[in-house]
Amino acid sequence: MSALLAGLTVLIIGDSHMSTPDYLITTLHDDLMNKGAVVYSFGACGVAAGEWMVKTQSSCGGAVRLKDGPVEQKTGPEAATRPFNELIKTYKPNLVVVVNADTMAAYTQPELPKTWIWQQVSRLTKGVKNNGVACVWVGPAWGTEGGPFNKTYARAKEMSTYMADIVAPCTYIDSQTMSKQGEWSTTDGQHFTSSGYKSWGSAIGNAIVAPAVLNTIKR
Repeated sequence: MSALLAGLTVLIIGDSHMSTPDYLITTLHDDLMNKGAVVYSFGACGVAAGEWMVKTQSSCGGAVRLKDGPVEQKTGPEAATRPFNELIKTYKPNLVVVVNADTMAAYTQPELPKTWIWQQVSRLTKGVKNNGVACVWVGPAWGTEGGPFNKTYARAKEMSTYMADIVAPCTYIDSQTMSKQGEWSTTDGQHFTSSGYKSWGSAIGNAIVAPAVLNTIKR
C-alpha cells in the first residue's frame, strides 16, 4: 500500500464507466483507497459533463460507492447525477476526478460536436473553478473499433486531443498513452472486460500520484 494520498478525500464522478460493478467504480476507487485516500464515487450512465451541475436523470442506470462500502446500483428515478456543488459541500474533497469523455464523443455522428462538448465541459470546469478544488479529467481510452457505439480509433484520438485543450483548470489524463489500440478487450467496443478496467484503473491511479497532479492538491 502506498500512502501518497493519505489524509486526502477524493470525489470521482463519471459516465457509464463509473456505473457498473467491476468498472472504474470498483477498480479506480479501490486503487485510490489503497493509496490512502478516502474515496466517494458517483456514476450516471449516458450523461454529459455539464449535466453534473444540476440533478439530471440517467437513461441507462447509475451507481454510488462510498468509502470502502459496496457498489450500489441505481435504476429509474434514483439513477441521476447529484449536483456538483452539493457533492463538494457534502464530501469536501481535496481532489475531483472526472471520467466523462466517451459519452460526449458522438461516435455515430460524422463530425465531433466541438461547440456542444466545449459548452458541457465549461459548465463543469466553471464549477471546479468556483469551488477552488483540484481536479483531473480522464480522457477516453482506445477501446476497440465497432460495436453498438460505432467507436473508432480516429474519433477517440480526435476527442482526446480536443479534451486536452479545454479541461483546464483540471489536469488532463490521457488514457490513450496507457495501452495500445485494442490491447484491452471490450464487451461492446467502449466498455472493457474486468481485466481492462483493472488495468485502466491502476494506470489512472498511477497518473494521479505523479508529481504533475499531486502538486496541485491542497492538503
